[in-house]
Amino acid sequence: MLDWLVIGGGIHGTHAALVLTTRAGVATDRMRILDPQPTLLARWSQCTGNVQMAFLRSPLVHHLGLGAFDLFEFSRTPEGKPLAAFAPPYDRPGYALFQAHCRHLLAQHRLAERHLQGEAVGLRRLGERGWRVETPDGSLEAHRVILALGLSDRPAYPDWARVCRAAGAPVRHVFDRDVHTAHLPPWRHAVVFGGGISAAQLALALAARQPGTVTLLMPHPVRIHQFDSDPGWLGPKYMRAFEAETSLERRRQMIREARHRGSMPRDVCHDLQRAAEHGELCLQEANVTGATPRTDGRLLLSLTTGDTLETDNLLLATGFEPQRPGGPWLDEAIANYGLPVAPCGYPVVSKALRWARGLYVMGPLAELELGPTARNIAGARKAADRLAHIVERGQANRPVVVGCQA
Repeated sequence: MLDWLVIGGGIHGTHAALVLTTRAGVATDRMRILDPQPTLLARWSQCTGNVQMAFLRSPLVHHLGLGAFDLFEFSRTPEGKPLAAFAPPYDRPGYALFQAHCRHLLAQHRLAERHLQGEAVGLRRLGERGWRVETPDGSLEAHRVILALGLSDRPAYPDWARVCRAAGAPVRHVFDRDVHTAHLPPWRHAVVFGGGISAAQLALALAARQPGTVTLLMPHPVRIHQFDSDPGWLGPKYMRAFEAETSLERRRQMIREARHRGSMPRDVCHDLQRAAEHGELCLQEANVTGATPRTDGRLLLSLTTGDTLETDNLLLATGFEPQRPGGPWLDEAIANYGLPVAPCGYPVVSKALRWARGLYVMGPLAELELGPTARNIAGARKAADRLAHIVERGQANRPVVVGCQA
């Protein structure tokens, strides 16, 4: 039986594994990371690579390493120096540098050796001993399980796009598993539909790549925000009131109000406007009221402006569905073991992110405790820090008391 099993090999699960083994002293041979992808961070790399970002939205100090300035220090090494690039404000790291730093950490700490390729399909309690995680290839047992589940399996499709895709129209979501925007077939007129940073970055990248025209179709006016929530949510400025709020419904509302969905930083907006002014792409603000597949393989979009737009390559950048991660197997565990959930269906956990004895959460599943930044890299760092503290204090097996300090 393992001491720790992390379910999810994305940013959150990988960072947690790194922190537990290098800082909290968990034996590497007593911990594993379960993830269906062939390598750790593969899904993160696909999603971020598909929007072809040049710089991260998050600042220099948000990364997978242990110390706040590990990424900066890596940028001064022979390995990182050729990729060293930072964008104002907040010294946001270049995407290539960030990815190289991730690969460096995986190799330095031999985390790939802790990766088990597989998918969780069931969760069973083993009394006071721990948990059994079922996979299609068998089961794994661990004293403690961390649910580091993300939302990447659920790209959000508007209803009209879902119908068209089922009919064989050229509709793709930038976060679909089988989509790789670096290898798209040639197009005459590509349309990127979405209003946030992912849509903007992708439209800019496609416009710079080939002679075919590109339109960024935005369903709402540009929303300028440097981050997807105010930096005050990283510390006591806003979190003090959030933590004092006892109503879980109100906490959920605070999270909704804090998130700047469909937004982009000012510099990305300036890049868009400059590209439009130079005729490199077309910016159009309208929503889609209907879509008609044509016999020649193209798609005719009907817009709220009364206009129509024809495309032979429609790429959606509309984010992810808001449902709680985990799906049916987690629903079953909640029902079987009475795991506490809020009216929104998300876990109610202790300050140590403990959902039940030996069961912990991070990422979206921890947002009713960590607030609106729980899903981000900053949230991964905050969650891993709490998990490390309970190991360091020897409190990993204490009984759960919702809202307790441990």
